Amino acid sequence: MAKYTPPEQSRAMQVIDIIFLVIAIFAALWLPLQAGWAGAAKEIDVVENPTWEALKQTPAMVEQWVKLGYADAAAAHDVIQSRFHYNIDWMELIIMALVLIGYFVFLFRASDKEYREVIDEKFNGKK
Repeated sequence: MAKYTPPEQSRAMQVIDIIFLVIAIFAALWLPLQAGWAGAAKEIDVVENPTWEALKQTPAMVEQWVKLGYADAAAAHDVIQSRFHYNIDWMELIIMALVLIGYFVFLFRASDKEYREVIDEKFNGKK
């Protein structure tokens, strides 16, 4: 019975794989920030004549804001009120879910095919 030996990848291809993965990870993290899809809030919920109470800050929170250098509520207003507004686009969510499901179906079918080829090679087609 022949022992299965997986195909080997050359050093050059390993380096290319590493470079590709680093670029892909960098792009996946940087592109949404650069395109404005992620990051800090784009809108500030304005409160006229802000007070700590109007900004819903407890005395303990106020103490921490003062330690950070925000002496009054007006100075901390923009930081406190710049909140993330999570708006879900259901169509984009459904499309993303379908793409992920399709990818996993492809992945499992391709893996199953390769796994069966290895089993057939190892056991000479015996079941």
